[in-house]
Amino acid sequence: MIRWSTAGESHGRALIALLEGMPAGVEITSADIKHALWRRRLGYGRGTRQKFEQDTLTILSGLRHGRTLGSPIALEIGNSEWPKWEVVMSPDPVPLESLLVDAGTGDEREVSRNKALTRPRPGHADLVGMNKYGFDSAREVLERASARETAARVAVGELAKQLLRQAAGIEIVSQVVGVGSVDRPVELALPQPSDSDALDKSDVRQLNTELADAFRAEVDAAKADADTLGGVVEVVAWNVPQGLGTYVRGSDRLDARLAGALMSVQAVKGVEIGDGFETARRRGSAAHDEISRNGGSIARETNRAGGIEGGMSNGEPVVARVAYKPISTVPRSLRTIDTATGEETTALHQRSDTTAVVPGAVIAEAMVAIVLAEVLVEKFGGDSLAEIQRNIQGWWEALPEVRK
Repeated sequence: MIRWSTAGESHGRALIALLEGMPAGVEITSADIKHALWRRRLGYGRGTRQKFEQDTLTILSGLRHGRTLGSPIALEIGNSEWPKWEVVMSPDPVPLESLLVDAGTGDEREVSRNKALTRPRPGHADLVGMNKYGFDSAREVLERASARETAARVAVGELAKQLLRQAAGIEIVSQVVGVGSVDRPVELALPQPSDSDALDKSDVRQLNTELADAFRAEVDAAKADADTLGGVVEVVAWNVPQGLGTYVRGSDRLDARLAGALMSVQAVKGVEIGDGFETARRRGSAAHDEISRNGGSIARETNRAGGIEGGMSNGEPVVARVAYKPISTVPRSLRTIDTATGEETTALHQRSDTTAVVPGAVIAEAMVAIVLAEVLVEKFGGDSLAEIQRNIQGWWEALPEVRK
């Protein structure tokens, strides 16, 4: 069984990711994980924080000479900005006078960083988190609620991707299909694994040049208005074998697990599998994927179900679309209340992006990879990569020819 967790705060010393249940023998290096972290930092509309706050990866356990050992994998993603926050975010009590020392730039940075944040942002975890945990400042909330935590998820996701690729030939790719009010055209093709490099090079993660230009214009307009944008990303997993997931337990349905994992990402407000809401507007005769013979195997004529039927993968590409809300740190500060005084005011504003939809696609890839790795190991078992490969091969050989 694959299990994973993360720890750490946005301005803390480091993020930690722990992955248990990874089979032995999967080939992966620190360069692979660093590349995944780099991909998460890309995107048109990103703020200045991405330019100076770097991720420093340290693999603490679970790998030797580029191969997984089958033991827990622990990763540390250090924060290059930690020296500026070491006093303010110290796990131990600090004397008040230490917060009055400047940060080496001639000003009292620690004073500013340690200031109580009592003007919670609408749309953020600030206010409810303060009430739930009994904090007087939003600092204690936003540090963990921050989407910087997704760096740890992306690192885990890269491990999962390598397992999927090497065990079953599964490839995962994503594209941005909507930014703000600019929507994807109906005829937009699914991204292919061969598109991955080109999509990484696109600052809006879209190869349709007309649509890409429209995305950039939408971001520019929002930035000029001191506003933020959300959007929609599309993740496709190719070569997924049939039979992952189940229909016998609701919580273990593949679509339920994908939706839950994707909804757990900060700022995600909607998930659809396949054609999702569009299918709800169709008649049954035009909603389902008819089955036909395609050479030596059977196939669906269409893939409106997004590769999942009855809670199980059906052998077609698994398709998920994820809706991200606009970033809640809005330069044009929104109305709120000051929790210290009870008076109406405007929300606090820290550095933020205009939009984070492009990195949102990379994060969604990671979550899809993690879920698929979980269900792959549950279905085919094995302590090593070689054992899982044999089990997958045995599964295919055991299927009647007419059902392959």
